[in-house]
Amino acid sequence: MISVEEARTRVLALAHAPEPEQVALTDALGRAMIAPALARLTQPPFDASAMDGYALRSADLPGPLAVIGTAAAGVPYQGETPPGSAIRIFTGAPVPAGYDRVVMQEMVTRESDRITIAEAGNNLNIRPKGNDFAQGSRFQPQRPLRPADLALLAAMNVPQVTVARRPRVAVLAGGDELVPPGTDPAPGQIISSNDIAIAALAREAGAEPLVLPLARDTEASLRDRFAQAEGCDLIVTIGGASVGDHDLIGKVAVDLGMERAFYKLAMRPGKPLMAGRIGSAAMLGLPGNPVSAVVCAKLFMQPLIRAMQGLPPGPEPLQAVLGRDLAPEGDRQHYLRARLSPGETMPVIEPFPDQDSARLWLLAEADALLIRPAQDPARKAGERMGYLPL
Repeated sequence: MISVEEARTRVLALAHAPEPEQVALTDALGRAMIAPALARLTQPPFDASAMDGYALRSADLPGPLAVIGTAAAGVPYQGETPPGSAIRIFTGAPVPAGYDRVVMQEMVTRESDRITIAEAGNNLNIRPKGNDFAQGSRFQPQRPLRPADLALLAAMNVPQVTVARRPRVAVLAGGDELVPPGTDPAPGQIISSNDIAIAALAREAGAEPLVLPLARDTEASLRDRFAQAEGCDLIVTIGGASVGDHDLIGKVAVDLGMERAFYKLAMRPGKPLMAGRIGSAAMLGLPGNPVSAVVCAKLFMQPLIRAMQGLPPGPEPLQAVLGRDLAPEGDRQHYLRARLSPGETMPVIEPFPDQDSARLWLLAEADALLIRPAQDPARKAGERMGYLPL
């Protein structure tokens, strides 16, 4: 068995270089930029008023000043700005040359076309030209694009961006006992849930998942499913990778030319984890237990998908305060389902007493995975521990 860290390194080595494609800005939410966008203009393009009020010279305070015109957003003042003058100005309007301050309208006393200002305040209330960004500024966040990023790119006058092509991920679950959701299971059958969860985790990481039809426990059925995954960047199998009489996925994958990177690792849940390459695709063989499959997908599949898009693989552990005492840990790194609650300086984390890897209900209730290294000593409530958010 290898360590989680070594397994992660070998899995990430399976990532291919990101492949670029151009997408319209309106379609770029959640995509990973792999080339910088350059601002095509300066924002704001002029010194702009940050308030409704009056533009004037600081040297002319406290007045009285003659009001000689008006400026609004999209309708700039075009006249002269002689000393002793002011203009009525509204938020977003260009501040004419010669004026160096905008005084809020609430601080101005106006009589006909003359104003006086008893107290102008300390703020100039002018957004300088280029205060947000300048023409040629580069933008390329190392994370999936968020709505605020799209707003910035639009303001930069960038209509489309270069992003990584979404990795295509084939999800293959197998077993004679499995039937799709909505089916009335016969005696000995169970509803297939792992393929739904793994496909959702793949989509969450930025991939385009393809859920293959459930495979039967025959080599012919598995070969057919692998053929349906042709052209995918990653094939993720669920269950059937151990050494029992019905565990055929590993055998069929090897027969099809799989180059195995590793087979088992010192981790719980999720000891039987297979990784390698089959043809031009990376391959991960996840355990069949539902919790084991989801935990392994979080730790290995999602980082691999992110790496295929040129993103940092993540996730990085966070810190929380342990909510109860824990006994010493065994010889495998353990990821315990846990609940988070607010604390004074950081969250409090408390693992569930029951860590049965078949109980999906507990996984749905969990906020986090508490990380316990192999041979971790007994822990007391109040100690800091690492965790991964769910």
